[in-house]
Amino acid sequence: MIAKVLANASVKRVQAALAEAGISADIIVTEEATPSSQAAAAKHGCDVAQIAKSVIFRAMQSDSVVLVITSGANRVDESLVVAAIGEPIGRADAAYVKARTGFSIGGVAPIGHLTPPITLFDETLIGFDVIYPAAGHPHTGFAVAPLALVRAAGARVLRVC
Repeated sequence: MIAKVLANASVKRVQAALAEAGISADIIVTEEATPSSQAAAAKHGCDVAQIAKSVIFRAMQSDSVVLVITSGANRVDESLVVAAIGEPIGRADAAYVKARTGFSIGGVAPIGHLTPPITLFDETLIGFDVIYPAAGHPHTGFAVAPLALVRAAGARVLRVC
């Protein structure tokens, strides 16, 4: 199973984006999918707050993809996202997420998107030495320093929760 997951096109895009950003990170493959931040934290042996979940919204005027990288312990405050990007947002359904990012819900990575998103980064993640985002597949993740991910994702750090 590990070889099959690592051969997945979405995972390969994440590996390429990591390499392009100069980040040396191994993709971690889990036997079971990690559909929640709690499940991901259990698999990675970390606090749920160290899980860097990628939440996708749709900018309603520009139809831009909006990526919010936030702590698994937090819930995104949509009004703060709207204030940060200057336009209303809406929920992104599974079809929109897959078509615009190239990732399926449950495995959305913070980098390697098909369409470059507007990227916002939860300031609470900055306090950790290591965080764990998904790597393009529901059975994957990787360990990374928060500021390295901010640079790789071209993100703005701010309060989003």
